[in-house]
Formats: sequence, structure tokens, C-alpha cells
Amino acid sequence: MIFLAFVFGIAALALLADRVGIASIPDWASRLRFGLAAALVFFGVDHFLAVGRYVPMIDGFVPFAEQVVLVTGACEIAGAIGLLVPATRRLAGIMLAIYFVCVFPANIANALNGLAVDGLPSSGWYYWVRLAFQPLYVWLALVAGGIVMQRQGLEVRPS
Repeated sequence: MIFLAFVFGIAALALLADRVGIASIPDWASRLRFGLAAALVFFGVDHFLAVGRYVPMIDGFVPFAEQVVLVTGACEIAGAIGLLVPATRRLAGIMLAIYFVCVFPANIANALNGLAVDGLPSSGWYYWVRLAFQPLYVWLALVAGGIVMQRQGLEVRPS
């Protein structure tokens, strides 16, 4: 949920920058792309800085939990960079969509088993609500990558 707020917050700032003439970010797909990239960099770096926050989410469920946390952080950062490079944008969008699908089982396990992680709400509802947002993250990756929504007014213009 914080991730989604971050994405749309950056997208809104991009719209404001476009409106006041600070920067030209002409369409919603581009704004969402910048928002998603910013959120991915933020949380990707957090995977490196706070490994201990993420390990309990997969420990016992995925082998080599600490290394997996570091690899997923690197994937998030690489995906963010890929979204911002026109030549790799489509591939990054597809790979991020796959990534968001791949982390879904861990989110299901967290919701079913309950989890207490420093820096996250201790209530079980949080993990159940997170599940509802996972398909939205897949969709955002596909929009940001220029894979979907090109004919519905979110067309991607060349950067």
C-alpha cells in the first residue's frame, strides 16, 4: 500500500511539474513509469539497507532467504532503470510483471501465517490487503512498460 501511494504520489508530482512548466511529462503512462521507477528504487535500496525486515517474510518458505532478499532488491532497481531506458522499457515492464507474480506466493504465505516485521503494521489485515494490490502492481508494470493501455488514452510517447 505504501508502494502504491509512492507510485501515484510521484505520478501526481510529475503531473504538477508538467502543469507548472517545470518538466514536460506529457502522458499518464510516462507519469506512472516515473512513479513506479521511483518506488522500485526506493524499496530496492531498502532491501539492501534493511535485509532483516524482509527475511522474515520468506524465511522457511524460500531457501537462502537473505540472498534472495538482496537479489530481489537488485531486480527492483534493475527494473526501475530498465523502465527509464526507452530501448529496454518493454522488456523491463514484462520482467517486472513476472517479478510481481513471483513474489505473490510469499505474500499469500504471510497473510495465511501472520507475520510480525519491524517497520510494518502488526495487524493481520495488512497482509490480506496487500494481496488485493498485487494484480494492480502487475498492471502498473505493463502500463509503465508500454505493453498495455496504449489505445485507452494512456499512450506512451517517445521519450
